[in-house]
Amino acid sequence: MGWLRNLAVVLVVSGVSCQDDDDELSQEKKLCQDKSAGELFRLKAGKDACRDVIQCTAAGLQAIRCPPGLAFDLEKQTCDWKWAVKNCDKLTKEKKVKPLLVTDEPLCEDNKLACGDAICIQKELFCDGKKDCNDGSDENSCDIDTDPNRAPPCDKEICKLPDCFCSEDGTSVPGDLCPENDKCVRVPQMVMVTFDDAINNNNIDLYKEIFNKQRRNPNGCDIKATFFVSHKYTNYSAVEDMHRLGHEIAAHSITHNDDETFWTEASVEDWAKEMAGSRLIIEKFGNITDNSVVGTRAPYLRVGGNRQFKMMEEQSFLYDSSITAALRNPPLWPYTMYFKMPHRCHGNLQNCPTRSHAVWEIVMNELDRREDPTIDEELAGCAMVDSCSNILNGDQFYNFLTHNFYRHFDQNRAPLGLFYHAAWLKNNPEYLDAFLYWVDEVLEQHPEVYFVTMTQVIQWIQNPVSTDSAKNF
Repeated sequence: MGWLRNLAVVLVVSGVSCQDDDDELSQEKKLCQDKSAGELFRLKAGKDACRDVIQCTAAGLQAIRCPPGLAFDLEKQTCDWKWAVKNCDKLTKEKKVKPLLVTDEPLCEDNKLACGDAICIQKELFCDGKKDCNDGSDENSCDIDTDPNRAPPCDKEICKLPDCFCSEDGTSVPGDLCPENDKCVRVPQMVMVTFDDAINNNNIDLYKEIFNKQRRNPNGCDIKATFFVSHKYTNYSAVEDMHRLGHEIAAHSITHNDDETFWTEASVEDWAKEMAGSRLIIEKFGNITDNSVVGTRAPYLRVGGNRQFKMMEEQSFLYDSSITAALRNPPLWPYTMYFKMPHRCHGNLQNCPTRSHAVWEIVMNELDRREDPTIDEELAGCAMVDSCSNILNGDQFYNFLTHNFYRHFDQNRAPLGLFYHAAWLKNNPEYLDAFLYWVDEVLEQHPEVYFVTMTQVIQWIQNPVSTDSAKNF
């Protein structure tokens, strides 16, 4: 209540101030004059007031309070667990000085750009992860649209298969199998099932039930999945068995560090230790000797920006699958990172790569979680299946799978990603039954559907063949 009284005082002072002197900014305007649109900030610092923030709106100040047990993170601009919020002692999020990239008259000679204090430095020093300007402004304008060294837009005259694939909006089908990107009857519908984290006695039985050697693709081969393996609790004999059965093993880090900001801010060396180190352990203890561990997924899907992708180039990884794309129709195809990403960087405080990298991105298209898409209002999508919190029973899950399958199948047939943590299916037998029923139904009814690994998806994109030829691919 004390905080509400403070807010009331602010509003009263605002009225008196305007009456006394029209030239003076009101208290409310002073509070709002340096805030960006929609920015939330505190009136009072300290742990006791960490739930409470206000926002400047056209109607005046609006008070917002996080639910019990949560606190407001100024940098993330959202409520989070109390233990995760480190800025309760601050009133506003950090203001960052911007470089002078666009000016009426040039401030610098060729190949140099101006810091926020008008001092010129080499262009390539901008957005390289190190603060070279005195005010640090060279690292403060580094998103996909403002990085001075950003990758160029897609150029299909330069970007040619098999080494490069891009399209302006990311929805184009590889090759000439579907020029209109709609009703692509000649394009196989690939489904990518993935599981994150450890493979061990807690989930081996689940994998045996799903991949029972009875469920087969139209070419007679068993259905396949990709496993992003983290080191902790992993049974490497089980990893060896999954690899021997033809499933793909990929790197998901050694430590799975619980601090999400670690992954956002990790150096090239940190990423190499985690991912190349993970691959080394998998190969040694999982007895994988065919150089097939070529993919990565960042823990918590916290993308590491240019530093992560520079590491992947240096360590000869083929692809990443950590970047999510907001729910859209039609969905996106995987792409190479030589050119600009065909979608915005989606997610709170995500650090997406902006520069050109010789790496594939198997983008995580968000799934539509509406129960009835024809009448329900629009909802934000979900990338991991187990993060779709509105799925409450097996029937709902079956309908969810069916709707999202046809959202891909009836449009541009971009690969459908079903990304799981094994515990979600293990702890909910009803969901597992619905999933297996759906898989069996799809395989029975659709001879153009293949459950494949992520590397197999890239191999198909590099050499696209029609559904008629896919059986011999």
